[in-house]
Amino acid sequence: MEIDGILPLLKPKGMTSHDCVAKLRGILKTRKIGHTGTLDPEVTGVLPICIGKATKVAQYMSDYSKTYECEVTLGFSTTTEDFTGEIIEEKPVKELISKQQLNEVMAAFSGEIEQIPPMYSAVKVNGKRLYEYARAGIVVERPSRRVVIHNLTVLTEPELIEENKLKFSFRVHCSKGTYVRTLAVDIGKQLGYPAHMSALVRTASGPFTLEDCLTFEEIERKFKSEELQQKLFKIEDALAFLKRIQVDDDIAFKVLNGAVLPFPEGIAENRFTVYNKNGKCLAIYQKHPTKDGLMKPEKVF
Repeated sequence: MEIDGILPLLKPKGMTSHDCVAKLRGILKTRKIGHTGTLDPEVTGVLPICIGKATKVAQYMSDYSKTYECEVTLGFSTTTEDFTGEIIEEKPVKELISKQQLNEVMAAFSGEIEQIPPMYSAVKVNGKRLYEYARAGIVVERPSRRVVIHNLTVLTEPELIEENKLKFSFRVHCSKGTYVRTLAVDIGKQLGYPAHMSALVRTASGPFTLEDCLTFEEIERKFKSEELQQKLFKIEDALAFLKRIQVDDDIAFKVLNGAVLPFPEGIAENRFTVYNKNGKCLAIYQKHPTKDGLMKPEKVF
């Protein structure tokens, strides 16, 4: 059975995003599967998977904002900024931090902020990924990046735990490219302690949430009973964040043939989707880079 669409996977702990794709290729008996941005092995939660024709939109989905629930432990920091690394600094937490103190510190991290990616990350410097330098014991200068924290909320009261440590949790809605473990470390620094991210769950990626997700077991069961297709989301769902225009049958025919066309009036965006009168997304068009007043196809479905 050929299937097409977006499958929000409930990614389990201990698997890379690549592992998840490989397992789904085995379950669904197709190679035309791709993910929309990596999740670290120890992170669980929403991993949208594109299947069949939907693989054409994976590149646009990687731009989604994301929502996470993060647990932070104060008292020691690690090489990886999460619980998997080696301890590099320790400072016992002797007194409880109030929720008010925490809220005041976290308020400074709302909006556009600057982050320095962790050494154990996939960011490239001089053609090599940072984690390759880190594994070789080489520290290199890391370029800072601007990211946006749309919303940051304390979820649990700060709580003292064994051996002079303290933990709390927060929810963050952030832009693509945000390192939540770096955010956890930086919040800890502002509180006066070395810190690391001790747990992380992605609760949303763009429009897809935990409630939409299926486990591997559910996917396998629904695929065998031929019920999986009805659980998948359409390309239109994945691209709903883009401005859309609707065209008549004549223009729709030209769009499907990749024609360069007059740029529509009243559109301020450089990139937008084109739909037919039946509500089907035909293509993604963009402003023509060299010809004023015209648009060209970026992706035709």
